[in-house]
Amino acid sequence: MAESCFRMWTNMLRIQLDTLLREALASLPIPGGLEKVATHGCQLERTKDSKHGDFSTNIALRLAKSLNQEPRAFAEEVVESLRPSPLVEKVEIAGPGFINFTVAATAYHEEITLILKAGERYGSSDTGANCRVLVEYVSANPTGPLHVGHGRHAAYGASISNLLRATGHDVHEEYYVNDAGRQMDILTISVWFRYTELYGQFMPFPENAYQGNYVKEIAGTLNNFRGRDFLPDSNDLKKIIEHPNKDPEKQLDLIIQNIKNLIGLKQFNTVLKLSLETVLKDIKEDLASFGVKPKHWYSETSLAESNAIERALTSLKKKKMIYEKNGATWFRSSNYGDEKDRVVVRENGAKTYFASDIAYHYDKRKRDYTHLLDVLGADHHGYVARIRAGLQAMGEPAECFESLLVQFVTLYRGQVKVQMSTRTGEYVTLRELREEVGNDAARFFYVSRSNDQHLDFDLELAKTQSNDNPVYYIQYAHARIASMLRQMKEPNIDFQSTKNLALNRLTEATEHSLMVALSRYPEVVQLASDKRAPQHVVHYLRDTAACFHSYYNAHRVLVDDPVLRKARVVLILATQQIIHNGLTLLGVSTPEKM
Repeated sequence: MAESCFRMWTNMLRIQLDTLLREALASLPIPGGLEKVATHGCQLERTKDSKHGDFSTNIALRLAKSLNQEPRAFAEEVVESLRPSPLVEKVEIAGPGFINFTVAATAYHEEITLILKAGERYGSSDTGANCRVLVEYVSANPTGPLHVGHGRHAAYGASISNLLRATGHDVHEEYYVNDAGRQMDILTISVWFRYTELYGQFMPFPENAYQGNYVKEIAGTLNNFRGRDFLPDSNDLKKIIEHPNKDPEKQLDLIIQNIKNLIGLKQFNTVLKLSLETVLKDIKEDLASFGVKPKHWYSETSLAESNAIERALTSLKKKKMIYEKNGATWFRSSNYGDEKDRVVVRENGAKTYFASDIAYHYDKRKRDYTHLLDVLGADHHGYVARIRAGLQAMGEPAECFESLLVQFVTLYRGQVKVQMSTRTGEYVTLRELREEVGNDAARFFYVSRSNDQHLDFDLELAKTQSNDNPVYYIQYAHARIASMLRQMKEPNIDFQSTKNLALNRLTEATEHSLMVALSRYPEVVQLASDKRAPQHVVHYLRDTAACFHSYYNAHRVLVDDPVLRKARVVLILATQQIIHNGLTLLGVSTPEKM
């Protein structure tokens, strides 16, 4: 029983209309029957103008040609075949053959009741049942605090996860910790250089090392724990920058190796471990404060320690998918649609990030996830083909992998664009942004545009407490309703039957507009989930809040007439529930007072 109710809470009006339409089509002598209908789709859409009803379909136009009929004549046959339904008040044929449906007011009344019965589950569905999705997002290198760009990844990934859950998917959120490789070595020597400065050893700091204040703080912690343990003889320090190279990156590699040789690999790894633990702890706390809590933090180092990378390469070798060239080991990714083959082991024997990626994504599939969804930076546009190639070569279907690219964030302080660079430390951290504009505005603004579009983050707008600020405007609608409810003296209302709620008294145009807006919510959730596009929820909430504010400004809710008052209170309660549900999907709070 609970399961059937769960299905009912999804797209109720659209599903019922779709069923009516398909039944009518099934009764007609259409060659190919409903298979043809399924191919073309009923294409039921909400109308933009209420003059054309509430829903419209172009199915007659889509099928008429293959049936050798005029679209309008075929539309008439469809309308005549529709069985009577209390859901539909009127059906009309418009233009060349569009079929327009006007939904009965009682159907909207039933939907309002359904919203209140379902509560937080209204809008949810089981369309994603039996699909286990692993959403990996943020996964920033643990080499420094998260910046405002990472914040967009966090807000987007968390919102997508919420939307997938709302549509019945079994969702697992994961952060892939890049705790191996060159970037960690660079962080380590950055901390070590600052550590030596505490003892008066001021060597030229590498220009491409990490230079933020957090590096000095880690160096201070290292000194507090271990004192002079990592400080070599001053004469040996001079060897660090011997044999300078004109290429800054090659010089950095030389310095890394010199420091490893000087203090020993064990000491080097001690500094690395402290640096990693400190930065990772800060990232975890920052994300948790932002309302983002991945269930699993997957260590890249664990892939090597468990021999997962080696096993993956051995498997590819057995399948003749790797070969040797110019001293390196290559994967034949071009066999699977990639633009070129990829190196998995360099000439010096070091395994590439791609080798780790193959093993990591194969491990995801071994953990029984049917769909792998990676939220990545815009500079990873070439990533999809190679990862799919790796999965296919390991015997997995290419379509199990999906990549969502998130474009860059441009932060403005007044008219001045703030530059960001993780190595120089000249960047605005996510924590600083949250402290300035608040979590709610940050989460909301980050997902207000499509992930594949650049985002200009307007700090001044995000802090404004006015109707120009969309998150404030929506939250104010929720708080306004809460304020009215605090003024009520009557007991709680029984929502089990529409007959007791007198919703037929809701006859004002603004009331009808608000009911129509509320009924759209499940469709918006499904669309946002399917398209991986939380901005649809953002735009919907703004429109719904506008409908409510228009209604509130035009009519009193707590009128003297007890029957009308009850009906209007029911309407605003449903509105409050929808705003709560939608903002919760976005990770935004719903204040009772503002």
